[in-house]
Amino acid sequence: MKEAMLYEKLDDLSVQCGLCAHRCTIKAGKAGICGVRENQGGVLYTRVYGQAVSAGVDPIEKKPLYHFYPGSRAFSIATVGCNFHCSFCQNADISQAPYEQPGWERWARELSPEQVVHLAEQQGCQSIAYTYTEPTVFFEYAHDCAVLATEAGIKNVFVSNGYMTPEALNIVGKDLHAANIDLKGSDTFYRKLCGARVQPVMDSIAKMREMGTWVEVTTLVIPGYNDDEDTLRSIAEFLASVDRDMPWHISSFSPRYKLLDAPPTPVSALHRAVEIGYEAGLRYVYAGNVPGDRYEHTRCPECRTVCVHRYGYRIRNEMVSGNQCPTCGYHLAVVA
Repeated sequence: MKEAMLYEKLDDLSVQCGLCAHRCTIKAGKAGICGVRENQGGVLYTRVYGQAVSAGVDPIEKKPLYHFYPGSRAFSIATVGCNFHCSFCQNADISQAPYEQPGWERWARELSPEQVVHLAEQQGCQSIAYTYTEPTVFFEYAHDCAVLATEAGIKNVFVSNGYMTPEALNIVGKDLHAANIDLKGSDTFYRKLCGARVQPVMDSIAKMREMGTWVEVTTLVIPGYNDDEDTLRSIAEFLASVDRDMPWHISSFSPRYKLLDAPPTPVSALHRAVEIGYEAGLRYVYAGNVPGDRYEHTRCPECRTVCVHRYGYRIRNEMVSGNQCPTCGYHLAVVA
C-alpha cells in the first residue's frame, strides 16, 4: 500500500479525504465510500496502487473519444473501486469489488507505472486510458503513470464520472490531455441511482475545459429514468454553454447489475436526444452503442460532409491536414 495524496489529519486519528467531492471523513480502520482508500492509524493509504485488474489495448473510439487522435490505440488500465454505486453500472464486477468480492487482490496484476508506460510504448499506443472503473479512486497510480507517460510523449486520458475535487484536477491537469466524462442526468437521478450529486460533475467538466483538457461527454439514456426531454435539454444546454465544440455521446442502455427493470433504449429515443443536442447549439452529437447508425459519423458543422465514417470502432478518416473538411476546408474541433 502507498500513502494517499490529498487528505487532512483530524483529531482522534480520523482523516478527511480531499480527492473526490464526497470528501469522506474516515475513522481509523475504515475505508472511504470508494472502498479502496483506508485509514490505518491516522494515515490514509491507497489499497490499489499498482494493482491492475484490467490492462490491454483499445481503440480510442471505445472510450468513447471521437475527436482525440481518431483511429489511434489506447493502452487501458483499471484497478478495482469506484466512488459511485450506480445501480446500472456496466462494470460492477470490478467497480464494486471492494464491497462485493472479498479477496479481489488475488486476481489483480502488479504493474508499476514504469511497466504501464513500457507496455503502452511496446504496443504502439498513442495514449494511456485510465478507465473501466474510476481513475479518481486510483489517483496516485494514475498520476504517477501520467507523469512518466508525458515524459515519454504518450498522451493521458481519463474516462471518469467527473467527481474529483478541483485540488485533484490541479495536480493532474498538466498531464491530462483528454477525458470522457459521464454526465448521467439530473441531481435527483444522481442522488437516487448513484449516491452522488450532479454539480461537482458539471464543475469538473467546466474546469477541465478551462485548463485546456480536451473533453467529450457521455450520457447513458435509461428509459423511464433520464430520457425525458427536460433532462436531456438541460444537459445539452449546459454543455453548449461551456463549449459548443464539446462532443456529446448519447449511449444506449442495456439492463445491467441491479437495474434490471428498465428496457433497452429504443433507437428512436437516441435519435431524439441527438436532435436535442443540435437544437441546443452543440456541433458534434453522437448516438452510441448502435453500430451502423447514421449518427455515428463525424460531419462537418459547416457543409455536413461526413469527415469520419464509423461502424462501431472501425473508422475511415476523410479529413485533410489533420482536421479539415475535405469539401469546404472547415477546421473541425479535432485533436490530431
